[in-house]
Amino acid sequence: MLQDTLTQISIWALPVLAAIIFHEVAHGWVAYRLGDPTAARMGRLTLNPLSHIDPFGTVLLPLLLIVAGAPFLFGYAKPVPVNFYNLRHPKRDMVWVALAGPATNILLAAASVYLLRFVSSAAGSLPQFLTVPLTYMAQGSVNINVMLAAFNLFPIPPLDGGRVLVGLLPEPYSSTVARIEPYGFLILIVLMMTHLLDFFMGPFVYFVIRVLRGLVII
Repeated sequence: MLQDTLTQISIWALPVLAAIIFHEVAHGWVAYRLGDPTAARMGRLTLNPLSHIDPFGTVLLPLLLIVAGAPFLFGYAKPVPVNFYNLRHPKRDMVWVALAGPATNILLAAASVYLLRFVSSAAGSLPQFLTVPLTYMAQGSVNINVMLAAFNLFPIPPLDGGRVLVGLLPEPYSSTVARIEPYGFLILIVLMMTHLLDFFMGPFVYFVIRVLRGLVII
């Protein structure tokens, strides 16, 4: 049991860390390009894990899910600070900043499919001690990145999908949606406990993975 848990941790640690760190840095980088230097000034536009690790969301939560044998893995880093009022066009640019995170996860998933197919095609010429862990890590990277993108695109603030919705809707509807933010995570907990969130995430994850595996050809 302990050996299986340690194996799962070694397989998932790097894909999970990469997925959540690149996600947050993408938000800050796009915000910086659109006029908000907040993240840059706070030293958050870096891939150094120490600048992004949240003790619970980055370490404890994924570990608990692995130990519990959960059918999915999830985690998060410390959110990169963005001051939307610094953006050149706050309402419009909010959409691009919010989409940057999920889009980056989809790109990471596509890169992982490339790696998976490369390792598969080179299996005969590479040692097994290298190809086996790389295969499992690439598969895990595809799954965690697509799941993270799907979860964050759910249209409830403060998730990225909620911010996209606020940026796209005209007034007074955008302000109405924005007022949901203090209760957003409570709503998400209820949706997860009742498995209603699966109705959104499940088809999206399945569709994106199939598209990636169909388009990414070596």
